[in-house]
Amino acid sequence: MELCIFTEPQQGASYDDQLAQASATERLGFDGWFRSDHFLAMDDADPMPGPTDAWTTLAGLARDTRRIRLGTLVSSATFRHPSILAIQVAQVDAMSGGRVELGLGTGWFAEEHAAYGIPFPAKRFGVLEEQLEIVTGLWSTPVGEYYDFAGEHYTLERSPALPKPVQPRVPVIIGGAGPRRTPALAARFATEFNIGFRSEDTIAGTFDGVRRACEQIGRDPATLRTSVALPMVVATDDAGYLRRLAAIGADADSFAEVNIAGSPDAAIDKLLRLRELGADRVYLQLVDLRDLEHLELIAAEVLPHLH
Repeated sequence: MELCIFTEPQQGASYDDQLAQASATERLGFDGWFRSDHFLAMDDADPMPGPTDAWTTLAGLARDTRRIRLGTLVSSATFRHPSILAIQVAQVDAMSGGRVELGLGTGWFAEEHAAYGIPFPAKRFGVLEEQLEIVTGLWSTPVGEYYDFAGEHYTLERSPALPKPVQPRVPVIIGGAGPRRTPALAARFATEFNIGFRSEDTIAGTFDGVRRACEQIGRDPATLRTSVALPMVVATDDAGYLRRLAAIGADADSFAEVNIAGSPDAAIDKLLRLRELGADRVYLQLVDLRDLEHLELIAAEVLPHLH
């Protein structure tokens, strides 16, 4: 099972903060570094120094790292025109030497759209579906040929469909717990299906649903990677555990109910259960990205038991 680090820079992080965590992620042997794509801090977090754009950040990290996978979990379809997104991701893929992955979703955080004047239509699933078709269509169009698309939300005429990514197929991550439309989209377009912040029972049922969606369109379910994203807080003693929970504003009474929490041994047990449920990859959400000692503890005490 692959283990990737996943963080939330909108909660207050500079590029240098993110670079420090990504560099440690690479040095310590994790498989990838992924970030959210948000422009507004949530809850009562200190937002300073302000938001950073996900794909601008990943472009910098593409040049400042050498091995780890890099991507979004997930970009919002409301933020970028799909043609521009396809160009951005292809360029960052080239800058990284072929290490980029695109997570794409409908977007959900209405307040950040209002704060920055970004349109937030009530119905967004059709926008996401067209974006997925356009992005993957642009990348897969042979060099020298043109790509056309006419949909409800977007129209492209004689696009040269350039540039191409370095990877023959950039991994596309689609996620969610919806019972019908999301699994169907994942079966059509995704290389990975992700579910986050849910119980083990829900994860198991959702994985079963996306496998059925693959079978319904004649796709081998084994060709679709399945993954889980969960917040993680571990420590070697109670005081350290409570301190790390307090740093991210988490509730000590309920945090461990669903998340990866407690001692390193407890974290290993949880991750092994997720592997048994079919998770090929787990994203360890570390909200306090400046706590590099936390990352080092996970690398030393947890990572060797899962790789």
